[in-house]
Parts: sequence; structure tokens; C-alpha cells
Amino acid sequence: MSKLVESVRFLEDNLKKLISEHQDLKVRYSALATQFDSESNSISELNSKIEMLQKENKTLRTANAMLGSTEYKRETKLKINSLIKEIDSCIIQLAE
Repeated sequence: MSKLVESVRFLEDNLKKLISEHQDLKVRYSALATQFDSESNSISELNSKIEMLQKENKTLRTANAMLGSTEYKRETKLKINSLIKEIDSCIIQLAE
């Protein structure tokens, strides 16, 4: 009978340890989930900032090329040609 009581106590102790570990893991999970959300928001903000800076960089390159820089001359010519084609298309549509 004492072996049975001892086994039950052993099981109770193990169960208490498992419950304690489970509670600790729940707290840790919650903290990690909060950190993940925070990091996700930071990444989203950084991605939008990158997009904005890329657009600004493209605009500055175009402006630099228009001011006479030979570095982006080909790019500027292509952009001007596409704008001219768009204008021609609009004129044709207006003439119809």
C-alpha cells in the first residue's frame, strides 16, 4: 500500500511540475507573440520607408539627368520618349 501512496505522490509532484512548466511556457509564448507583433510592425514601417526612398531616388535621378548629368542620360531619354508617346496617343484620341 505504501508503494501505491508513494507512486501517487510521485505522480502528483510530476503533475505539479508539468503544470508549472505549462504556465511558464504560456507566459513566454505571450511575450514572444507581443515581440513578434512589434517586430512585424517595425518591418512594415521599414518596408514602406524603403519604397518611399526608392521613389525619391528615382525622382532625383531623373532630375539630375535633366540638369545635364550624363550618368542617367539614357534613362531620361527613354522616359521622355514614353511621355511623348503618351501625349501623341492623347492627341490622337482628342482628334477622333
